[in-house]
Amino acid sequence: MMSERTRITYSRRAVSRNSEIKKDEQTVIEKEDDTESTLEIERIRGDPSMLQSMTVKELKELTRRMGVAARGNKKDLVSALMESLGEEVIGKEGASTIEQIGPSEVPSKRKSASSVVVEQKLETSEVISATPSKRSRTKQKSIKGTTPEENPVTTVKINKTSHKKETVVANGAIAKAGLGLNVDGAEPWTVLVHKKPQAEWIPYNPKVMRPPPLSKDTRALKILSWNVNGLKALVKNRGFSVHELAQREDFDVLCLQETKIQEKDVDVIKESLLEGYTNSFWTCSVSKLGYSGTAIISRVKPLSIKYGLGVPDHDTEGRIVTVEFDDFYLLTAYVPNSGDGLKRLTYRVTEWDPCLGNYMKELEKSKPVILTGDLNCAHQEIDIHDPAGNSRSAGFTKEERKSFETNFLSKGFVDTFRKQHPDVVGYSYWGYRHNCRKTNRGWRLDYFLVSESIAERVHDSYILPDVSASDHSPLGLILKL
Repeated sequence: MMSERTRITYSRRAVSRNSEIKKDEQTVIEKEDDTESTLEIERIRGDPSMLQSMTVKELKELTRRMGVAARGNKKDLVSALMESLGEEVIGKEGASTIEQIGPSEVPSKRKSASSVVVEQKLETSEVISATPSKRSRTKQKSIKGTTPEENPVTTVKINKTSHKKETVVANGAIAKAGLGLNVDGAEPWTVLVHKKPQAEWIPYNPKVMRPPPLSKDTRALKILSWNVNGLKALVKNRGFSVHELAQREDFDVLCLQETKIQEKDVDVIKESLLEGYTNSFWTCSVSKLGYSGTAIISRVKPLSIKYGLGVPDHDTEGRIVTVEFDDFYLLTAYVPNSGDGLKRLTYRVTEWDPCLGNYMKELEKSKPVILTGDLNCAHQEIDIHDPAGNSRSAGFTKEERKSFETNFLSKGFVDTFRKQHPDVVGYSYWGYRHNCRKTNRGWRLDYFLVSESIAERVHDSYILPDVSASDHSPLGLILKL
C-alpha cells in the first residue's frame, strides 16, 4: 500500500505535469491568436473598407492590437484606423498606381447617377479616381464592384507592376488619410475627388491635356491670370518669385486679383515685382484699405486703359482694370464674394453682375472682349468637389450660378476651359482650412471668358495647379492673333 508521502509526491508531479501541458497549450493558442491577428490586420491593410462592417467592440480590439490611440463612436474609431493605415502605406517604398484613363476609355454614361468607385462600399460618396494619361504597356486589370443602389459603379482600371504594391483607393475616409494621391502627394489635382461624379468625368492633368506648342512663326499672345490673395504677403512671407514664374511661363500679360495693396505701395511694387514688363496698371480699394485690388502687367503697350465700370457704387473697391489692345479688350476682374451669410448676394446678382455683363457687351461693339479673373462662381456641379454640401455657400448658390449664365454665357461669352475640357474636373481654388489642396477638394472660380467671335482662336486654356503660393492657382490663355 502506497504511503501517504508517496501519494502526495505523485499528486504534486501530476499537477505539475498537467500545469505544464496546459501552459504549452495556452502558448500554442496565444501564438495562433497572434498569427490570426496579424493576418487580420494584413487583410484590412489590403482592403480598408472591411472596417466599415466591423462592430464597435471589434474596432476597439483592433485599435488595441495596432497600438492606435483612439476612442469614441464607430466613425471616430474607423477614422483613426484609416489615418494609421494611411501613414503606414504612404511611408512604404513602392506605390499603388491607378491606370490613367484617357477619354476614349471612359465608360459610357449611365441612366442613373454614378460614382467612380471600386469594390469598397462607401460611407460617403466622395470619390477618388485616376488621372488620364497615355496608355501603359504593363498588364492591366479591370475591376468592377457593387455598391448600394444609390451609388452604382463604373469601371476603373488598375495598372499592376511586379515591383509595386497594388492598392485601390476610393473611400472618402481614405482620402482624408492622404491615400489616393500620388505617392508623395505632389500632384493631387491628377486625382478625381468629387462627391457626385459622372461616369465620363476625368481629373485634370495639364501634363497630358495641353496641346502641343504653336510653331514659332505663329503670332500669339499668352495671358496669365492669378488671384494672389495678398501680393505683399505672397512675395515676402510665402517666398514666391514672380520672376521665376515669368521665366517658366514666358507670358506676355499678367492679370492679378486680390492684390490687397494700397495706392501708396504701388510705385514700390511696380519697380521690384517684375523686370521687362514696363506697362502696369493698378487699381486699389479706397473704401476699405488693404482689400481687393486688381492689376494688369504687360510687355505689350496697350492702346488705352480704364479703371472700374464707370459706376461709382461699384468702383470704390478696385475690382476692374480694362486695357485695349489692337485686336481685343482685356479685363481683369475680382467679382465681389457674396460673403458670410450671403450678405452681398442680392447686390452681386442684381447689380454687379448685370453691370459687368452690360459693360462687356458695350465694349464688344467695337472689339472682341476677354474677361479673366476670380469670378467667384463655380458654374456647374463639375466645378466644385461637393455640390450638395455647398448649395447655400457663397460662390455656388443657385442665384449666383443663374446670374453667371444670364449675364455672361447667355450673352455670348465662352468659358474657354470648359469648351476645351467639357468633362474634366479641374479646380483653381482650394481653401486653406482642412488641407483642401492636398486632398484636391476644390472649386473652379477663376475663368477666361471670351467673345464668341474669337473663341476658335484660343489655342489653349489651362490651369497651373502646381503653383500653390496662394489659395488660387494661376490660369493661362494662349490666343492666336
